[in-house]
Amino acid sequence: MDNKKVDNYLKSELTTEEKREKTKGDKHNIRSKKTSSQNDIKFLIKGLSDEDGLVRRSRAEALAQIGSAALPELIKALLNSKNVIQRRAAAKTLKLVEDPAALPHLIKALTNDPDSVVQFSAAGAIAIFGEAAVNHLIIVLENQGNTEMQYGLAAWCLEFIGAKAPNAIKEAAKSKNTNVKSAAISALEEHIRNSQDQEAIKLVESAINDNAENVQIEAIKLVGKLYRIESLIPNLIFKLKHKSPDIRKASVLSLMQLDVHEAINPLTGLLKIEQDANVRAIIKLAIKKINK
Repeated sequence: MDNKKVDNYLKSELTTEEKREKTKGDKHNIRSKKTSSQNDIKFLIKGLSDEDGLVRRSRAEALAQIGSAALPELIKALLNSKNVIQRRAAAKTLKLVEDPAALPHLIKALTNDPDSVVQFSAAGAIAIFGEAAVNHLIIVLENQGNTEMQYGLAAWCLEFIGAKAPNAIKEAAKSKNTNVKSAAISALEEHIRNSQDQEAIKLVESAINDNAENVQIEAIKLVGKLYRIESLIPNLIFKLKHKSPDIRKASVLSLMQLDVHEAINPLTGLLKIEQDANVRAIIKLAIKKINK
């Protein structure tokens, strides 16, 4: 799957919500009045299938103002509607309603809906619930029957939640399931960057030497994204000798990102014996960049 496309799509979805926050007013007061009848709600739900995007948006905003009272009909539309436009809009509207009771249903849409845009929209909604969503996402990552894209969306959600739920993410990083562990390690980036949490750093260091290759790669990539953490540099240099070309490649890229001058000799030595063409090309690039 194209992780960059996933990231850009979901970020745009969340940005729309942030802009709308300025004009919401006191939503809780509006919800408590419960002035909207079920007929009103059903009328607005029907509008979510309109081909005009502006109509759908206005109906979604009206349902967001109604709040939790609209939840049953929105969930029904999300899970049962035969109209794909309505299912997509229902997922986006549930994000605006912000009721965590929708989480299990959004997870069901993420893992069962045949339309990829519904899955994307459900993930965008799930991500805003922070720590409350973590255990739901872990279940998605643990399920071997899910697709690569569904794993990717669940991992993206964990990464978006990141620093908002550091304890839950750190706990997930100890999982025996490699999908959960690799996603959680990647999701620690913002938290470590902001706090230099030593427990989280030790989890990353442990993951660099994990038995699972995908966990090792995520940990190595994460180190390259962080401000240089001296205790982890020797681990990256050591991984240049690993039998897996993917792990060697990830290590070279992280050393290049961190501009590690003491890696020049190991990289030069590796270049003399490296058989993988892609890794050789990256080594040459790294040496050139670090020597500048």
